[in-house]
Amino acid sequence: MDNFNKYSFVNPKKSPVFYGYIVLIVGSIGILASIPGQTVGVSVFTDPVKDALGLTRNQFSNAYMIGTLLSSILVTKAGFLFDKYGARFVAFFATVFLGTSLLIFSISAKISDAIKSFLNVDSWLVPFLLITVLFFFIRFSGQGVLTMTSRNMIMIWFNKNRGKINSISSIAVSLGFSSSPILINKLIDNHGWEVSWQILAICLFIFSFCIIQLYRNKPEDFDLKPDGILNKTAIIKIEEVENNFTLEKAKKTRAFWMFGLILAFNSFFITGFTFHIVSIFASQDYSKLQAIAVFLPISIIAISVATLCNILSDYIQHKIYLYIMIASGVFAS
Repeated sequence: MDNFNKYSFVNPKKSPVFYGYIVLIVGSIGILASIPGQTVGVSVFTDPVKDALGLTRNQFSNAYMIGTLLSSILVTKAGFLFDKYGARFVAFFATVFLGTSLLIFSISAKISDAIKSFLNVDSWLVPFLLITVLFFFIRFSGQGVLTMTSRNMIMIWFNKNRGKINSISSIAVSLGFSSSPILINKLIDNHGWEVSWQILAICLFIFSFCIIQLYRNKPEDFDLKPDGILNKTAIIKIEEVENNFTLEKAKKTRAFWMFGLILAFNSFFITGFTFHIVSIFASQDYSKLQAIAVFLPISIIAISVATLCNILSDYIQHKIYLYIMIASGVFAS
């Protein structure tokens, strides 16, 4: 990616502080930039978009589910691109693709009407298939690729302090995710859902320039070490503890599937709750604003737990977390 690198003016070796801390900040912002492709960002658009397209809530959520499942199939392929080309290259194109998808989504009602007119049909299948494809685009680029590359990049720049660094990132991300529905809802109330998506797309295009300038794949590319360690003895000690697995080797372990399955359950549960949160609260006579406001107290719990658990993850076995997640999933259900 030498030709891609020439557009950057930032050299990590000349940074006055360890560049991993800059990666922490910009990587966390990158995860927040994926919000338009996350359930927490899409859920606020559910009612106005489904009404504009003439779809029922079930049809709209089914399109979202199909688009999400299709994107999950290809995310592993994006992982190979991450390994081959690095975070900056993959994140840049994911951000541009997400922004472009939002622009298309903003005129989805017009596109649907145009297709119906061209085919001389008046069926719900037209907008259903259209937004299924669009949901695939934003879920793959936002929730999938941009989130994956940003989070992985942060983790690559740290080793010994990975848990502590992840706790800092989690706090920022949790605050951003919890407040985003309120901010996006205000944006929709002031400008409408079409213009709101266009504004978010412009913000993503601006951030894609920041990715070129500030995203960096790994410290070794610049003769640096994770955590900014300069002591050779400490480096050797860390390398001896680290035990890396290939994908094929990892899939043969029980831990891979146990953690993968509980995380999948968590994703299904949280996605379903978040996507339908307005209608769930409406069934109990709560307003849309009251429903969205629940994200703030949720974030306080999430931040507290994430901070504590990320710090402790450097010192305790992770299977303890697995047992806690399984028990919590049972109680939540």
